Amino acid sequence: MQEKFIQVKEDSPVSKYKQIVNSVLESISLGKLTIGDKMPSINTICNDWGVSRDTVLSAYAELKARGIITSMPGKGYYVQTADVNLTHKVFVLFDELNSFKEVLYNAFLEELGDNAMVEIYFHHFNRKVFENLIAANNGAFTTYVIMPAKFTDTSQIIENINGRVVILDQMPEDLKHKYAAVYQNFEKDAYEALMFGRKLLAKYKKLIMVYPGGKEPEGQFRGFLKYCHETATPFELLSDLNNRIVSKGEAYIAIWDRDLVKLVKMAKQENLSIGEDIGIVSYNDTALKEIVANGISTISTDFKKMGVQLARLVLSKKNVQIENPSSLIIRESL
Repeated sequence: MQEKFIQVKEDSPVSKYKQIVNSVLESISLGKLTIGDKMPSINTICNDWGVSRDTVLSAYAELKARGIITSMPGKGYYVQTADVNLTHKVFVLFDELNSFKEVLYNAFLEELGDNAMVEIYFHHFNRKVFENLIAANNGAFTTYVIMPAKFTDTSQIIENINGRVVILDQMPEDLKHKYAAVYQNFEKDAYEALMFGRKLLAKYKKLIMVYPGGKEPEGQFRGFLKYCHETATPFELLSDLNNRIVSKGEAYIAIWDRDLVKLVKMAKQENLSIGEDIGIVSYNDTALKEIVANGISTISTDFKKMGVQLARLVLSKKNVQIENPSSLIIRESL
């Protein structure tokens, strides 16, 4: 029976376990499998398609978790529902996974619901990996969610994608107005956040941004510079905190969490009170920052809302660009 609805191709860019999942879902949607039908055993699929036991277990585990099949001890697996929609097969390419992007991704999955299949990949800011992952998966999905980070001249790569494209987070110039997107306006967000906290920042003599560069959006320091120039605020722009001694009257903006940790430790070493003697603002809010040093103020977009907006954009198929909101969340560190 399995040969009628399970297909596993060696040369497919889709992982073998996903091919099994997709085959079962497609067969249910076409009526080849109906409620109560018994699924082939794990050993049978392994023998017929030359796949490992772990591969089949992973496929059945996903189908079971989604309520598509159920298992009966000692008897095997059976089709549990015929309510399957294969309209959306989504390829997601993130730069990296961290705590706040996990919030985004979980909100995205929750909003999509059970009627979409999602596979997530990471390029880790490596241009070659970025290109290879897109090429290897081209044509295998209906929608491609691409996080291009700071890569430039990607339009030709993305134009060749056989499927709908949605840009996420950073919006390179060569991609503007071409694709649906949920993005951050980093320069505007930094400037408006600092303006919102201007009265609190005014009690400090100098404003210092620790901007490592590299993978970070340049709009962050451009917004910072715009604020400092317009408000005549003394400032420094540092690439790191090496050999730095924090002093009373300084306020720091830390892009990376590792610099946030350093600042908290340095303030403690110098017996400086955070929020009184020195100020600290971090980027990208997390639950942990609510409690570190009695609360760290953050400049952050709403990552949960970003995930929800992304899902709705995928489901609606509208070709619009959505600027995700950002704000200064004020806590004791200011």
